[in-house]
Amino acid sequence: MFRYRRWALGALAVVASAALCASSAATAATAPPTAASPAAKPTGPAAHATALVHEMSVAEQAATVVMGHIAGTDPTALRAYMDSGLGGFILMGANIPASERELQSLTAAMTIDPALPPLIAVDQEGGIVSRLHGDDDAASTTLKGRPVDDTSAAFTARGSLVARAGITVNFGTVADFTADSGTFIYGRALGTDAASAADRVAAATTAQEQFLASTLKHFPGHGAAAGDSHSSIPSTTMGLDEWRDTEAVPFAAGIDAGAALLMYGHLAYTAVDALPASLSPKWHEIARDELGFEGVAVTDDLGMLLSSGNPAYADPVANGVAAIAAGNDLVLMIAGSDAQTAGKMAAGIASAVEAGTLPAERLEEAATRVLTLRTELSASSARWTLCADCEPAD
Repeated sequence: MFRYRRWALGALAVVASAALCASSAATAATAPPTAASPAAKPTGPAAHATALVHEMSVAEQAATVVMGHIAGTDPTALRAYMDSGLGGFILMGANIPASERELQSLTAAMTIDPALPPLIAVDQEGGIVSRLHGDDDAASTTLKGRPVDDTSAAFTARGSLVARAGITVNFGTVADFTADSGTFIYGRALGTDAASAADRVAAATTAQEQFLASTLKHFPGHGAAAGDSHSSIPSTTMGLDEWRDTEAVPFAAGIDAGAALLMYGHLAYTAVDALPASLSPKWHEIARDELGFEGVAVTDDLGMLLSSGNPAYADPVANGVAAIAAGNDLVLMIAGSDAQTAGKMAAGIASAVEAGTLPAERLEEAATRVLTLRTELSASSARWTLCADCEPAD
C-alpha cells in the first residue's frame, strides 16, 4: 500500500498522493488568484501580471483569454498550435496518449515560455467523466453517499494524478446537486442536497488546491435547470432568493475553500436573467459581489451553445466576445472547433476592443486575472515519482 509523504517547504507544504511523493524540487504551493483591484495597488503575482498586460498589444491580450483545443497526441503539432500565444489548452480524450511518460512529454511541449506556462486543463471528475488513465479512486457516483473524508482522500489522489502529468487546471469539481436520479447531472454531482454537496465540494477543492488550480462548475447550478446543456440551454424559473438558499450553497463553500476558477454553465435562470449564465453580466456580478469570488471566471465549452440550435448563438466568435463582455476572463470552445477556431475567437475579441464594442478595460481585467493565475502556477514546480515506501503524512 502506497502512503502519503509531506514535504515541508518553509511555511508551505506540498502533499503527495497515496501513490506519489514529491521531490525536493517542489518549491511553492498554488494560492487562489487575486485579481488586480482598482482600490489597492496589486502586489506579487498580480502586480507582475498587471505589468505584463500593460506591455501587451490588444491582440496579445485577446489571445491570453482564449483556451484552445485541437485533437491529437503529437507534441510537435501541439507546440506549434500553442506558439500563437493562447492562454491555455484543454486536453480531451483524443489528446491522452497511452502512457503517462508520453503525456508528460506532451504537456511539457506546450510550454513555450517556462517563465509563464499556459493553463493546461482537463476534465478529470473521476467516474463518469474521466480523461486520464489510472484514476481508480472513488467518484461522485459513490462519494455522495460516503463520509466527507472519502471525498478528501479521493480528490487528493486525483489532484496529484493530474498534476504529475503536467496539467495545471482541473475542471473537475461539480458543485451542482440534485436528488433526482433521472436528471443529466445526478451521476456527476457530489451531493443530493445543498448541505451535503457543500461539504464535499469544499473537501474536493481543498484537496486539489494543494496540487493545481481547481474549478467549480456549472455556476449558478445545473441541479435546478433540468436538461443537458450539451444540446440545449436548460432553464429554470427559480428566483434569486431561493437560489441563495439552495444552489448557491455548494458554490459558496467551494469559493471559501479557495477554488481558483469558476465555470459558468449555459443555464438560464429566467427570473434573474433571460440570458444563459455564461453570457450574463448579472450572474458574474452576483458571483463577485455576493459570493466574493476573485479568481478566473471561465465559460463552459462555447461549442455547446452552437449545439443548442438557438440561432442567437450561431456565431462562435460573437459568443466569445459576448462572454468576455459579460465578465468571463477565459473563453473555452471545443465542440465544432478546428485548428483555426481559437485564433479567430482571439481576433474577434481584439477587433471588438478596437471597434469600441468591447471595453478595453474589460479585456485588460480578464487578461490580468488569467496571467495572475499563470504566474502563480509558474512558481509551483514539483517533479512527481512513484513512491512505494513513503511515510504517512503528519
